[in-house]
Amino acid sequence: MSPAQGFPGTWTPNQASTVPLFEQLRLQVIRLADSGELPPGTRLPAVRALAEQLDVAPHTVARAYKELEAAGVVATQGRNGTVISARGERSNALSAAAGAYASMAKAQGATFAEAVKLLAAAYDAH
Repeated sequence: MSPAQGFPGTWTPNQASTVPLFEQLRLQVIRLADSGELPPGTRLPAVRALAEQLDVAPHTVARAYKELEAAGVVATQGRNGTVISARGERSNALSAAAGAYASMAKAQGATFAEAVKLLAAAYDAH
């Protein structure tokens, strides 16, 4: 599929924000993917091209893409670039991670409330 037409459009990261630039980009891609504006299979711009367009360091875009891939929002396909993943793939990845966490919490003797509290703290920390 061709690169996302118009992505990122007029959106630019807020340089004055306390939210790191890579996190702003990560959240923007998630928002667009969740809304369907970036449908599954849409190829995102190359790291260097997007960094130049947004006037940020290439490392900023690379980190956002890496974290999006870890979360299952995008998949990197080598020379074919980075594409938006199908929602089902993302849900499957999150379900697998949740299952692994639940198993570990139970094995350690944590109550459901303790496990949720720890998960919430970890979620807020990231």
